[in-house]
Amino acid sequence: MIQGKTYTVEEAKRKMEHYCAYQERCHKEVREKLVKMRMIPNVIDLIITHLINENYLNEQRFANTYVLGKFRIKKWGKFRLAQELKKRELSKYTINKALSNISDKEYFETFDELAEKKFNSLRSTNKPTDRKKLADYLLYRGWEPQFVYDKVADLFSSK
Repeated sequence: MIQGKTYTVEEAKRKMEHYCAYQERCHKEVREKLVKMRMIPNVIDLIITHLINENYLNEQRFANTYVLGKFRIKKWGKFRLAQELKKRELSKYTINKALSNISDKEYFETFDELAEKKFNSLRSTNKPTDRKKLADYLLYRGWEPQFVYDKVADLFSSK
């Protein structure tokens, strides 16, 4: 049987402090990392409590950073952002508070810019296929269906 490295509680604490200082993390990621390090449940809770008390771990800070990063870099809509945060087991309150950091003006400007860019890249002469491609693209990125379908109709009526 192959044995992996074992950690003392202090070694695990230091390793997790570094892990959290490098990049914002959520509780789920930290817990999974500690499980992979083969720490027992009591020690996992002890280390997570330590990380929270020392401000290495803060789910609201993680959610805010995650939302603004994915919105600005990957141009994700609020549906996709909320879905991804739910996968990480964040509370509805934390998710809504993080989503509220995106201004409506910036949100709609990004949506319009993304839709227009994709619309201009469509080369097919088949309108129904292009409409579907554009709608699917925007929906996959997590934009609200009512915005997507209104924008698709608007863009294709002007073509």
